[in-house]
Amino acid sequence: MQPKPILVIGATGKTGSRVATRLAAGGHAVRLGSRQSETPFDWEAPDTWAATLDGVGSAYVTYFPDLAFPGAIEKLGALCEAAKAAGVERLVLLSGRSEHHARQGEDVVRASNLGFTIVRSAWFAQNFSEGYLRAPILDGVLPMPGGDTPEPIIDVDDIADIAVAALTEEGHEGELYEVTGPRLLTFADMATELSSAIGRPIRHIPISFEDFHAAIAQSGGEFVADVFTAIARETLDGRNAHLTDGVMRALRRPPRDFAEFAQQAARSGAWAVAA
Repeated sequence: MQPKPILVIGATGKTGSRVATRLAAGGHAVRLGSRQSETPFDWEAPDTWAATLDGVGSAYVTYFPDLAFPGAIEKLGALCEAAKAAGVERLVLLSGRSEHHARQGEDVVRASNLGFTIVRSAWFAQNFSEGYLRAPILDGVLPMPGGDTPEPIIDVDDIADIAVAALTEEGHEGELYEVTGPRLLTFADMATELSSAIGRPIRHIPISFEDFHAAIAQSGGEFVADVFTAIARETLDGRNAHLTDGVMRALRRPPRDFAEFAQQAARSGAWAVAA
């Protein structure tokens, strides 16, 4: 019998794209779950879910844009029910560290009677190279709230490696992997590492949460700014200023350091500017 495909929900995102690529490279049958995929999946269109889940054995689940958005927890619960009805056996959920909405999402998956693994993540290093902070980095600045609060920022490649292991290997069912990088860094420390890797000065600019809100609202609107500012206030207050062993427990190796991420991203042209 052909093995059942593995569904990657959020297959165009930072983690989902990496998970899908790794699964395919390992010879696994992969079904991409996004609004643009061959079998479309849309969190806002539950009528797309059944076809996407049909015949799937396991799934990697990320909620876009964030589990803190209104209705996200209810939709995740409905997805779990749809997955059970389709015969899915295992979910790997990406969660956020010290976010109370993310904890609610974790509880929904735990109560689903599906096999599960939860990856509870620290702040992504790739926010600097692929996300909303890439543009200011290109301008030589890193404007962030939170003052001198340190963050154990994690390389998304570590998250992808854990997700693939949980989807394809035994021994991860029922596990919660809270994952961080190997050291605590302030945003000023991160700016220093980025400066070294890129070869030009990157200056950290401490800003207020109000200024952070205004900057997001300018491009994403007031509602999006409200949600992401609330998450920043919740997670940059010092509660996450400690390391965990999630990467080591899941992969039997230490997490990648931020300096390694920055150097590799720079070599790949993440912050290249036109001559």
